[in-house]
Amino acid sequence: MSPDDREILRLAIPAFAALVAEPLFLLADYAIVGRLGTGSLAALSVAGTILATVVNLCVFLAYGTTAAVARGIGAGARREAVQRGMDGLWLAAGIGLAVVVVCWPLAPWLVGLVGAEPGVVDDAVTYLRVSLLGAPGMLLVLAGTGVLRGLQDTVTPLVVSVGGFALNAALNAWFVLGLDWGLAGSASGTAAAQTLMAVTYLVMVVRGARRDGASLRPDVPGIKASGLAGIAILIRTVCLRIVLIVATVMAARMGTAQVAAHGIVFQIWTLLAYALDAIAIAGQAIIGRQLGAGAVTAARRATWRMILWGVGSGVVLGLGVLAATPVIPRIFDADAAVTAALTSIIWIVALLQPLAGVVFVLDGVLIGAGDQRYLAWAAVGTTVAFLPVALVASSLPGLWLAMGVWMAARLATLGTRAYGSKWLVSGPTMTSRVTRT
Repeated sequence: MSPDDREILRLAIPAFAALVAEPLFLLADYAIVGRLGTGSLAALSVAGTILATVVNLCVFLAYGTTAAVARGIGAGARREAVQRGMDGLWLAAGIGLAVVVVCWPLAPWLVGLVGAEPGVVDDAVTYLRVSLLGAPGMLLVLAGTGVLRGLQDTVTPLVVSVGGFALNAALNAWFVLGLDWGLAGSASGTAAAQTLMAVTYLVMVVRGARRDGASLRPDVPGIKASGLAGIAILIRTVCLRIVLIVATVMAARMGTAQVAAHGIVFQIWTLLAYALDAIAIAGQAIIGRQLGAGAVTAARRATWRMILWGVGSGVVLGLGVLAATPVIPRIFDADAAVTAALTSIIWIVALLQPLAGVVFVLDGVLIGAGDQRYLAWAAVGTTVAFLPVALVASSLPGLWLAMGVWMAARLATLGTRAYGSKWLVSGPTMTSRVTRT
């Protein structure tokens, strides 16, 4: 195994474990709340969807911070790198407080926007408002994770994630089942766990900042730069959400069995995406560090190795999906109609995995290179390519073939960029000259 492969796996394996930990522990939350009844479970689903959307839109706090810190580390400017990490934490704290101030009074409207049934509205609003108290912590966790990834450390985020989500499950069980706090207890456990995770990251980053001589005070130009860099990633994220929402809406129009099957397959797709995204996270850290050091040739070589790992991982996952196809309907206790709809599209998901493996890797590579502006425009273009095909789809296979068109468009835009040299900006900052090879 080459040194490049060992470095990729050193970062990707802990990242993979941390990524899959979250959905697994979230299932524990659903199992606990499920004991309160169907209404509480529905309220959790509605409020949780709103909260997850807000947090996912702020994923730039992790991605942008990873790229900026990694580039500084590669350039040998550790103090400046840690300072960029502090800027990301201050930005996360500010956005988190803004989310609480804005979303708290709007909670009833947001719940109504999702289309919650009257019987679950009050519980959903309660859960959302209590959970919002943990929003600053959630966003600080994103930024803190980005700092450590930029420092080439994916093991510590794994430990914090597993510990935090385990604490979340324990607190929820205690508050809901032991203290009988109901749905508010589940939200309280989530908010408390996320806040403690944020405190853990703050302690580690602050200690590092003091050790490396970085300032703990907010640096307005640095925070502004982090925010401006995050706008492009925000646009990219919004485009991704539009594709996923449109796909769900179109499936819902096809019938109950179709939307149920689509929901199951989408959860499978999401789990597989988490697995493949581990290599992309390694790419963010590795490419940022190498370009910061001016090692353009090494960045090219690492990109190629990660593409191979992405293809190989995608092939393995695709074959796994095909092998599990007869079992999947039974796992979800699907009836005959849902099973028929599910089996009509699961093979498409399997075939798309090698393609997804390459797309996710290239996405991570360009994020690590700080090529956010191109990623934003590419996301807009690929969404435009997806929408006409999806909107005319009259069947579930047609809809998932539209997803294939979307992935192919992403491969074309990201692959073309990666093949060129405009993304290969070397030096301690992302505004350095372009190095052409």
